[in-house]
Amino acid sequence: MPASDILRNNVKDMLARGEVAVSMTVRLTRGIEIARIAKTAGFDMLYIDLEHSPLTMDATGQICMAAQDAGIMPAVRVPANTPEYISRVLDAGAMGIIAPNVRSADEARAVVRAAKLPPQGGRSNTGLFPQLQYRSFPAAETCDAINDATMVIVQFESAVSLERADEIAAVEGVDVVLVGLNDMLGDMGLTGQYDHPKVREIYSRTIEVCRKHGKHCGVGGLASRPDLIAEYVRLGARYVSSGTDLAFLLGAATQRAKQIKDIKL
Repeated sequence: MPASDILRNNVKDMLARGEVAVSMTVRLTRGIEIARIAKTAGFDMLYIDLEHSPLTMDATGQICMAAQDAGIMPAVRVPANTPEYISRVLDAGAMGIIAPNVRSADEARAVVRAAKLPPQGGRSNTGLFPQLQYRSFPAAETCDAINDATMVIVQFESAVSLERADEIAAVEGVDVVLVGLNDMLGDMGLTGQYDHPKVREIYSRTIEVCRKHGKHCGVGGLASRPDLIAEYVRLGARYVSSGTDLAFLLGAATQRAKQIKDIKL
């Protein structure tokens, strides 16, 4: 069996077909059960947020491998866009990297180099990968399969990112540009102003450059506004970061507690 038959990235396939892929962010859960929960709930992907959580590398790897077995794509948002973080989470089982606050084409190219094996990048080939079930294949075949399946998602989180949107989206190896709306609005002095006209401008511009370069736009930071998520998906966004495990747990728990407390005696 060739390596490419073992390793498929369902999210990359969905995006290539023009479908909408939806992910859940993991910040709270340390156990592998979250992968099965995400799959059962209907998510296509989960990403472990090492930028904003104390999750360990060990827990990250275990969740990534459990997600692969469950048939859901595992990705990791790294705390810094350095080869040391990027290669480690990919070696641990991630099939995608989310690189925060990318501000230039050079930064995007550096992320791609760190995420891809030769000849596309400079990542070290460990020989045996969890994504390939630790099976051994010729080096060239391994590199092709891993590179084809590994997604690179860069985040726009500043006005500078938006100004350089065209050059960043043009970088070969970038698959998705994810708008980190909360940080971007904060950078622009518009914190929390989701209905500001600038928000539509941000998404319109990002979708435009993604279409131009054959990439996909991702919606982030709008978990509390499903109406706006729908608007930007209809505009052309094809990946949605829908919320965190903590927010989902707290939201459902709050609703249930209120139901009981509202019982009329």
